[in-house]
Amino acid sequence: MDDSPGEEHLAFMQWAESAGIKIKGVTPARFPGRRLGMKATRTIKANETMLTIPVSLMLTIDSIPGSFTSRFPPGTSIHGIMAAFLTHGDPALLAALDPWRKVWPSYEEFADCMPVLWPEHLRVSNSSYEPTNSESERKVLLPPSISGLWNSFSKEPVGVDYDTRYQNLLSQQEKRLKDAWTHVRTAFPETKWETFAYYWCIINSRSFYYVSPGEDEPEDWNDAIGMVPFADYFNHVDDAACDVAFDGKRYTFKATRRYEKGEEIFMSYGAHSNDFLFVEYGFSLPTNPSDTIYLDDIIFSELTIAQKQELAGQEIFGYFPIPPPPPFPSPPPPVLRTSLPIPILPPKPKLTRTPKRNYEITPSGASKPTLFAASLTYMPTRDWRNYISGRSERGYNFTKSADIIRGWVGKYHAECRSAQGIIKGLLETTCSDSENGDGDGEGKVGSRAWEREKLRGLLERWVQIEGLCEGVLASGA
Repeated sequence: MDDSPGEEHLAFMQWAESAGIKIKGVTPARFPGRRLGMKATRTIKANETMLTIPVSLMLTIDSIPGSFTSRFPPGTSIHGIMAAFLTHGDPALLAALDPWRKVWPSYEEFADCMPVLWPEHLRVSNSSYEPTNSESERKVLLPPSISGLWNSFSKEPVGVDYDTRYQNLLSQQEKRLKDAWTHVRTAFPETKWETFAYYWCIINSRSFYYVSPGEDEPEDWNDAIGMVPFADYFNHVDDAACDVAFDGKRYTFKATRRYEKGEEIFMSYGAHSNDFLFVEYGFSLPTNPSDTIYLDDIIFSELTIAQKQELAGQEIFGYFPIPPPPPFPSPPPPVLRTSLPIPILPPKPKLTRTPKRNYEITPSGASKPTLFAASLTYMPTRDWRNYISGRSERGYNFTKSADIIRGWVGKYHAECRSAQGIIKGLLETTCSDSENGDGDGEGKVGSRAWEREKLRGLLERWVQIEGLCEGVLASGA
C-alpha cells in the first residue's frame, strides 16, 4: 500500500525545511485508520533529535502586527484575534503561509466531526445559545459531561459556587467561539460566520503551548497557544517514546528509544476523557485508559447545602488547580493541540501538583474526591475531616462507601440505557424515511445518511460509558 502523504504534504515538508525547520529521519506518511502520522525514514537512535522548530516560524499573538491586534476591544481572546488574523490579515503575510495552510483540514471535515458545528437537534446542551425549547421537547443525545443535561432525571441547582473544566464541555466551547465572534465583528463587521468558525477550529485543534515572553499565563488557559508548523503529524499514545521540549526559542522532539525504519513514531499529549477529545477534536478512542465519567450532578442531588459547603471548605468541590510555588524554575513541558484526526490534547496550566478534578469514575475506579463525598454522607463531620486529612479512619466504612458509589453509578447506568433507547429510535426513524424515498444525500454533512453515521457513533460512545459503569457496578468501586 502506498503510504505517501500526497503532493501537498511533500511540498509543505520542503517549505518547512527551507524555512529553517530541521527534520531528521522522519516524514509524514499515511497509516491505516489514522490518515497521517510520522514515520521513521531510517533507524533513529535513542536520544536523537528528530525535529527542531524555531519560535520564529510559529504563528503566535506576537507574530501578528500590532496594527492588527490593536483593533479589537478589551477582553478579546488571543484565540479569537489569531482566528481573525487568518480571516482578515494582510494577504501578503498570509500568502507566506500558503504551503502550510494547504495541508489543513477543510471546514467540511470540522462540520462532520465537531458537535459545536452540528445541527441543533443533534447537539442539545445547556448552552446559553441553545434554542429555548421546553425540557420535554429536547432529546439529549450527547453524554452529560458534554451536554450538561440528562434524560433520566432533572438536575438540581448546586447552591454554592462551583467550577468545572471537564464538564459542560459543549457550552464552554460554544461560549468561547461565540464570544470571539462577537468581539471580532466589532472590528470587522463583515466577517462571515463560516470562515471565522473554520479558522477558530483550526487554531483550537492545531496549537501548542505558548505564552508571550515576560508575560504571565493568561487567565483562560485556552489562550496559552501558538501554532507550530509540521509538528502536528505525530499521532498519540500514552506511553510514547518521544520527548517534547520548548525553551522559549525552539521546540525540539527527541526519540527516547531506538526506532526502526518504517516504524511509526508517536507522541503522548496527556490524559483526557473521550468526551473531551470528542468535543475539542472530533474523535474518541476505542480504548482509553483515561476515559472518565463525572458523578457531580448525581451526587449534588443527594447532598445538602451544608454538605456541599463542607466539601468546598476542604477544596474537594469543583475543579481546583493548585498553582506552583514561585519562582517557577523553567518552562513547563508543552502539550500539543493539532489537526484532525490526530489525537492531541490542549495546553495545560503550570501545575506542580495534581489538580482536583470533580467527582470522577475512570477505568481504575473512583477518584479520591468521589470517595470523600461518599463518606461524608454517613460520617460525623469531625471524623470525616480527620479521615480526609489522613489523621484517622474512625467512622470510615469501605463497604458502605462502595455501596453509595455503586448507587450513584447505577443512576448513570440508567442514563446510558435511556440515551441508547432514544438514539435507537431515531435510527429507526431515519432508516424508515430513507426506505420511503426521502433520500440520503450521499453521506454529505447534514444528510440523512450522515445523521445516521453520527447517531451510530453516539450510540457507540454510550455503549463505552455503559461498560465503564458496569465495571464499577461489578467491583468494589
